[in-house]
Amino acid sequence: MTSALHICMLVLIALDSADERVYPAATWETRAPEAVGLDPKALDAVAAFMGGRGCVVRHGYMVYTWGDAAKRGDVASAAKPWFVHFLFLAVEEQKLSGLDVKASRYAPSLASINAELDYKDRGITFRHLANQTSCYGVREKPGTAFDYNDWQMALFFDSLFLGVYGTPYADVDEQVLHRLLTDPLGCEDNPTLLSFGADHHPGRVSVSPRDFARFGWLYLNEGRWGGEQLLSRRYARMAVRSPLPASLPRTKGEQAEMCPDARTIGSGKIPDNQTDHNGSYSWLWWVNGVDRDGKRNWPSADKDVFAALGHRNGMRGMAVFPSLDLVISWNDTVIGDMPKDSNPLDQAFNLVQAAVREEKH
Repeated sequence: MTSALHICMLVLIALDSADERVYPAATWETRAPEAVGLDPKALDAVAAFMGGRGCVVRHGYMVYTWGDAAKRGDVASAAKPWFVHFLFLAVEEQKLSGLDVKASRYAPSLASINAELDYKDRGITFRHLANQTSCYGVREKPGTAFDYNDWQMALFFDSLFLGVYGTPYADVDEQVLHRLLTDPLGCEDNPTLLSFGADHHPGRVSVSPRDFARFGWLYLNEGRWGGEQLLSRRYARMAVRSPLPASLPRTKGEQAEMCPDARTIGSGKIPDNQTDHNGSYSWLWWVNGVDRDGKRNWPSADKDVFAALGHRNGMRGMAVFPSLDLVISWNDTVIGDMPKDSNPLDQAFNLVQAAVREEKH
């Protein structure tokens, strides 16, 4: 029988091991690619394929950059996992009693729209908003279908940051983003939730590739940063390991009434129904799941890869390779102009994995 002392020793060893992990301070500590088991020429191939600008982190070190990895820029829908991070944090800090709190508490007009649909929007919860299953602006009931919808993302942002956190747009960076996330991560390039200012699409994140990589490194380490657990392992794991079931249907995209003060965080289409989840959408992260036809999202990539993706084909974003202890972040790439059916991200991820010259962790 394992003794209590032995168990305590194992726990202490695990904690010590976690503390020995490398995290960036005011700047990233650098290593040559070869020093962390990566082929620099293969990384050149990654950069040439993607274009734009970006960086690669392995074992906590900045090992490769291309273009200007310090340049801040809008990341479009790749910002969405940041919203979920603050949702989970709000629950942990008891600002919100749970994920199934009704959004109408913070957006009261949800309770009075769509009378002919039995006031369906009264049932929208934060869980629905954080998985794009709220069916806001379309006719299905919350939780019954998937609708990738930038009007519902604005509803999520406003309900969370203005409602739960009680912070006006103009102060959301200082009071929430910086204080609770980017300052603890030591971000270098002043990320913002106001890419285009407080009066135009608030909630759009502008961040440099090297700062976005810090967010990825936080989730690769399951919410831990140095000696501190910034988000519980439970939520950090759940965020990237809980894809919607492949059987969940996509909405028909038939328009329904929205709140009188409805706004969008990007797309202006009404109704908005941009894409399917393909069995690979987990709390606004994209993961390497399997769709209704048994096809994997990125067939060439490791099964545990997850990513925050924005704009066409994911031309802006960040991806985490847990099995490789690696994060890659990028912006302004040319992959947005590649044919969608060519799965350019799968090609890029395959090139990343081909750069590894040592055994996987």
